Amino acid sequence: MKMQIIKISIMFFLICTTIQAQTKSGFQIARLKYSGGGDWYNDPSAEVNLLDFMKRETTIKVNPEYVFVDVSSNDIFNYPFLFITGHGNIVLSETEVERLKKYVEQGGFIYIDDDYGIDKPIRREFKKVFPNQDFVELPFNHNIYHSFYDFKYGPPKIHEHNNKPPQGFGLFVGKRLAVYYTFESNPSDGWVDKEVYNDSEEKRLEALKFGTNIIIYSLTN
Repeated sequence: MKMQIIKISIMFFLICTTIQAQTKSGFQIARLKYSGGGDWYNDPSAEVNLLDFMKRETTIKVNPEYVFVDVSSNDIFNYPFLFITGHGNIVLSETEVERLKKYVEQGGFIYIDDDYGIDKPIRREFKKVFPNQDFVELPFNHNIYHSFYDFKYGPPKIHEHNNKPPQGFGLFVGKRLAVYYTFESNPSDGWVDKEVYNDSEEKRLEALKFGTNIIIYSLTN
């Protein structure tokens, strides 16, 4: 565990020194603002609580503040980790598709969490970004499920949607997992303030640990 923490700290330092907006403040999650009518802005306490948890449980320097960036702006390149969520539709213009493609090709990581209702739009729009790929389900032995905490059976079931098993999917740049997508899992609902959904402490802890895995995986790969 000690060597793992050292590795994470070194990798985090190397990444942050190349990202001017975060060299002093620490790691931040940037919520992606998109068009199409979906509520990209829902549950803004999610990222703050996750980063607060990481501040307590890891050696990674974080800045636990809510921040969002418009998919059409160059601001996305100031953050190594973009978070997409919501209900309903998402639409990417040709320029936005090219911008996201450039973002992941330059080493950026995107995490998408279906908060119920964005599965079809996400798959449709990201097919524009990765025209030669479809989302592929990751095996339970993938490193993202074991980067810090151990999730033997992949994504946890935090919120019930359609009585289906939770799944985690990926899109790749070369061999690197560049986009990770959780479906029928909804970990980010478990990150929000307790009074919003009244999840049990057990569920909230499971969700926070899983979110920590995603971030640590993105920083060390």
